[in-house]
Amino acid sequence: MEIRSRRASRRLTLTLLLRTALTTACLLSVYFAAPLNRSFTATTAVALFVALAALGLLITWQARAIVRSPSPRLRTVEALATLIPLFLLLFAACYCLMGNEPGRGFSEPLTHVDALYFTMTVFSSVGFGDIVPLSQAARTLTILQMIGDLVILGFVAKVLLEAMRRGVERRTRSADGDSR
Repeated sequence: MEIRSRRASRRLTLTLLLRTALTTACLLSVYFAAPLNRSFTATTAVALFVALAALGLLITWQARAIVRSPSPRLRTVEALATLIPLFLLLFAACYCLMGNEPGRGFSEPLTHVDALYFTMTVFSSVGFGDIVPLSQAARTLTILQMIGDLVILGFVAKVLLEAMRRGVERRTRSADGDSR
């Protein structure tokens, strides 16, 4: 029985890793294939807020799915490994668009890689200073990302970890009830 359980656990872990890697690869593919050589407009700003609202709904859905999951710990890892890249790529896309503006939103034009690099330096709070937001719009967007980073690292991680704790408790209670 224990060997089968270990085998199933390994298979579940492998499935999670493959699904997470595939999801991240798809997100990166979409980002790098996106035609981000236009300017950042008011429509782009609205699209960012709609995408962030959708991300909030996805976080809520993920928390509920974690509680009901037969493997809440693995489900939490998968949720974080999907939500964080999605959040970062949303901002990278906006920076890439803003980096193409004629008024120079940044200290240099931004390619897809440059925008992702800038997003990661802001997220990790390293801030190398080689790419700098110059326009008020670019600085505002960077501030929004910084606030979002804190929310993702603090609140969202807490919500998902609490969902995981509840899911583990639920599994333990049901396992205790099954053994009686």
